[in-house]
Amino acid sequence: HIPKATLHSRADELLERFSLSDAANRPVKTYSGGMRRRLDLAAALVHRPPVLFLDEPTTGLDPRSRLDLWTVIEDLVAEGTTVLLTTQYLEEADRLADEIAVIDHGIVIAQGTAAQLKAGFGSTIVELSFAAGDAAGRAREAVARLGVAEVLPDARTVSLKLNEGPRAVMDVVRALDAAGCLDPERIAVREPTLDDVFLSLTGRPPEEVTELDAAPARGRAHATRGAA
Repeated sequence: HIPKATLHSRADELLERFSLSDAANRPVKTYSGGMRRRLDLAAALVHRPPVLFLDEPTTGLDPRSRLDLWTVIEDLVAEGTTVLLTTQYLEEADRLADEIAVIDHGIVIAQGTAAQLKAGFGSTIVELSFAAGDAAGRAREAVARLGVAEVLPDARTVSLKLNEGPRAVMDVVRALDAAGCLDPERIAVREPTLDDVFLSLTGRPPEEVTELDAAPARGRAHATRGAA
């Protein structure tokens, strides 16, 4: 229901916006994966939809193309479009979303802003890496009273969740010293990510969700951006 004159000008505008003007007369089969993804999104925007649903739009894209598409989505939101985005790249949700819903087996198991979800996980994560695998188990026992401690799958790293922030790191060092013979090769202090939150909520990292493993909306983050 778009007049032809308007349609042609709108097509030219979108080709320019998505950096496809130079390839406008080429067969789509010659486009790269990133170009095809941009073309798909451009086609969805011809009629200026007020609400846009994007299902894992950056899957398979190289880092540069992914960043470009993130910029496009941010621009759409700034212009007033409401976007509902399904993704298993949680850094994507962290950057783009005003509101996030984590869905597992078809059930919303957590919802809120990125900051709210991270705050519920804990304020600080301390990771302790050891040369010998048996040291990690002893270190976990030594620091368990300070927070939630677990040995990571590599069997040489202990992850400790603390609620008191970086100030508690000295307590971690003292606990290791008191246990004796526990000299970590590396101590890393960082804030929790949405990947940490997802793993804590579902028991598995988001990248383990595959098409064979997943029913619709299983183990994904749904991110909304913009005012409805």
